[in-house]
Amino acid sequence: MAIANLTGAEARPTEAPRRLSVLGATGSIGCSTLDIVAHHPGRFEIAALVGNTNVGLLAEQAKRFGAELAVTAAPERYQDLKDALSGSDVEVAAGPEAVVEAALRPVDQLMAAVVGAAGLEPTLAAVRQGTAVALANKECLVSAGDLFMDEVARSGSVLVPVDSEHNAVFQVLDMNNTDQIERIILTASGGPFRTWSLDDIAGATLDNALNHPNWSMGRKITIDSATMMNKGLELIEAFHLFPVELEQLDVLVHPQSVIHSMIEYRDGSVLAQLGTPDMRTPISCALAWPARISTPSPRLRLEEVATLTFEPVDDVRFPSVALCRDALKTGRTAPTILNAANEIAVAEFLSKRLSFLDIVRVVEETLEIANRSGMYGHMHSLQDVLDADGYGRQTAQAVADGLQGQ
Repeated sequence: MAIANLTGAEARPTEAPRRLSVLGATGSIGCSTLDIVAHHPGRFEIAALVGNTNVGLLAEQAKRFGAELAVTAAPERYQDLKDALSGSDVEVAAGPEAVVEAALRPVDQLMAAVVGAAGLEPTLAAVRQGTAVALANKECLVSAGDLFMDEVARSGSVLVPVDSEHNAVFQVLDMNNTDQIERIILTASGGPFRTWSLDDIAGATLDNALNHPNWSMGRKITIDSATMMNKGLELIEAFHLFPVELEQLDVLVHPQSVIHSMIEYRDGSVLAQLGTPDMRTPISCALAWPARISTPSPRLRLEEVATLTFEPVDDVRFPSVALCRDALKTGRTAPTILNAANEIAVAEFLSKRLSFLDIVRVVEETLEIANRSGMYGHMHSLQDVLDADGYGRQTAQAVADGLQGQ
């Protein structure tokens, strides 16, 4: 299996096609993953594809790539998916249990790209049986970081991060000299509101927030980029992925999105990974590691970029990063509740029931209520995570409902 983990395990090369399952196949990362697969016929073999309600696209993907199994997470869409795949050899299943079963199907690698906490249980199940994972689901590490990484270590699973920032760190990290790391610097585009005043941000519309200047992503992560919550969540992820303390993690706004992350070593050297803002680059890195394969991504031409600029995060206009840092310091299930509250708040904003600034307000008030109520518990099992997630969602929904009534 040609993949390396974060502890520098030796690769086990093979000439056979790599069997791959994709959780979140119909989302942005899933579609980009299958685009890479399409550009390398014979290199990959699709075992299972998992989607949500877009069963039309899921069926098209399953037939095009010859998937053995297609699963919709929505039980009510089972018959639609079955009808769409009628006459094919593709096995069809539906519901959360079927998603977990798809994740457990024997493969060389699992692309974990389900958005939100829904991706936690199937990805954790795959890790527990030792499956190699290309990780594009933030919540596995944000909501259940200690538990998840303990299972990775116990099972011997191999893990390659797919987020552009963490994949960049992965590529330039010298695992033989981790004690020489001074800082890991995650870069942020700043989103669509980087230059907006706080008053202007208060009046931001959904269309404004979805108009990301650099990246083409799904709606939820695009809103997270606009609030800069995504960078706070990535900071939590980096804490669990890499052998550094919280104080060694920094965030720097870099509007051009050319440098995806940097590592500063104690001798003053700064190593960076650069590339165009195209998720197919880190996806291809994860799928082929430790080899490299070609991608259809535009090539970086620094002479055309000409100027790279950097600026600190403005915690007044974008308090999400500091909020995530504080939750990580608090520990226990604080990040779990934070993530759950953010999912509810973003969904309410996408449904036009909350204003843009209310997204972070819902998260902050939810954490305050949880703290006052003594709801930050320890994380001993998946059920502890699910309980905290459920509490966070319920509390955040109540907060959001209250704000809508004002």
